[in-house]
Amino acid sequence: MSTHPNAGKQAQQSELINVAKLTSDYYSLQPDMSDPSQAVSFGTSGHRGSAFKSSFNDAHIAAICQALAEYRLANNITGPLFIGKDTHALSEPALVTAIEVFSANEVSLVIQENNEYTPTPVISQAIVSYNKGRLSNLADGVVITPSHNPPADGGFKYNQTHGGPAESAVTIQIQNRANEILNHKLPVKRHIITKAMASNFVSTTNFAIDYVAQLSDVIDMQAIANAGLSLGTDPLGGSGIHYWDMISERYNIDIKVVNKSIDQRFAFMPCDKDGKIRMDCSSAFAMSGLIKLKDEFDIAFGNDPDFDRHGIVCKSSGLMNPNHYLAVAINYLCQHRPQWSASLGIGKTLVSSSMIDRVVGRLGRNLLEMPVGFKWFVDGLVNKSIAFAGEESAGGIFLRRNGETWATDKDGFILSLLAAEITAVTGKDPGEHYTDFTKDFGEPSYTRIDVATSLMQKQKLSSLTVSDIAATMMAGESIINVQTHAPGNNAPIGGIKVSTQNGWFAARPSGTEDVYKIYAESFKGETHLQNIISEAEALVAKAI
Repeated sequence: MSTHPNAGKQAQQSELINVAKLTSDYYSLQPDMSDPSQAVSFGTSGHRGSAFKSSFNDAHIAAICQALAEYRLANNITGPLFIGKDTHALSEPALVTAIEVFSANEVSLVIQENNEYTPTPVISQAIVSYNKGRLSNLADGVVITPSHNPPADGGFKYNQTHGGPAESAVTIQIQNRANEILNHKLPVKRHIITKAMASNFVSTTNFAIDYVAQLSDVIDMQAIANAGLSLGTDPLGGSGIHYWDMISERYNIDIKVVNKSIDQRFAFMPCDKDGKIRMDCSSAFAMSGLIKLKDEFDIAFGNDPDFDRHGIVCKSSGLMNPNHYLAVAINYLCQHRPQWSASLGIGKTLVSSSMIDRVVGRLGRNLLEMPVGFKWFVDGLVNKSIAFAGEESAGGIFLRRNGETWATDKDGFILSLLAAEITAVTGKDPGEHYTDFTKDFGEPSYTRIDVATSLMQKQKLSSLTVSDIAATMMAGESIINVQTHAPGNNAPIGGIKVSTQNGWFAARPSGTEDVYKIYAESFKGETHLQNIISEAEALVAKAI
């Protein structure tokens, strides 16, 4: 996909969403259930869609919440349901719908006080903390967010009592029941919002207080403070925007928030590679504002709207490739967490860089490769058999310093603060550490691209088998492995991965857009990487 001429530039006024029209469509448009694109569909990160496209509307959220309330009742989940929302425009009305339906179903809700925002990792950490030591009356949670998706999108994801993203069997059950409700126009229990808020089933809290207070259990905040580092952050208008000042004050750390704007149109954002507004903190285009300021700080970082992702900007090298930073983070943590057992494994997604494999191998740790989706790491984080889990799209999580579980969903706060800890303790920023890796292991070229496709082609791609790939050569090398299942747990990857001695590609459909993603890496340079990509597109096109 070529770079759009507006990439890295401010969007034109005509390209900004009409928030009033989006909200109106949320309530007025009804899904056409004969159109699969308008049905409830839980991907790797919950249900996502847009009110403009009749794929994320009041009817969807009401049906999902009714289905989730029934699921909780059937599974004897009787504790509080923690609910957070991000700064997308549709998150506001979706929260209202959720409160109205859950309260009528007598679900005890806990929401952030003063109608403030709550990041994904904060909800996950709250669930883990609340449920620790409990055998009954367990809490679970919902985060209303489409992550880094464009401003017109909405999202709704469910975190189970383990604190992490719901397992496929659970989301399929909720999805199917919600679609049954929509298809047959079945009744949904619902109170008007004033009655719901006045009921005994809705309470408010300040989630930020406990979360910020416990950060020193997972990050060496004292080391950062002692080093006197100057830190910069761009929240990209996201839900954690007010957390950084609290963190700065509590731990006496110099953190400057370079952009304090909250705008449901995200008008302040530079356009992404395709010319769309997308709050992707791993994109150099979306992060161009912070990148320009890199020399003002010892280390800087950005996050997406629900703060489950991180983008690390180093004075030495600019914005780090997420894969590069994960390798550095793993290497550092395994050598600076003395209370962690040497038997703890390291988890990564199947489409993350092979540089991680090399680093983990040198550390003598067990590497667990999983399909895309953070839900695959939850069990290992809960039973503390995985010390660190990371995915290629700038998401990661790790255990507390004492080896106990911190959270079971991605946490952009702690991955950002870890970059500061690494710089403070070692005297080198993560970019400099990665340069050292390339001297030891070689310098890989890695990329991820989107290829336009249809819903039918996406479905076919997700069900490919090894025999669908007839080729024996790729980019001048023999194909040595074709995978449709992840080696870490033998779960389907929802696509295909093809490897040679010095490179690989993986292709899988997007859960939210009419594209499929190609991930590719070469240890023979950029030209070899481009050859892999072009041949990957041809292989996939032939197979689907």
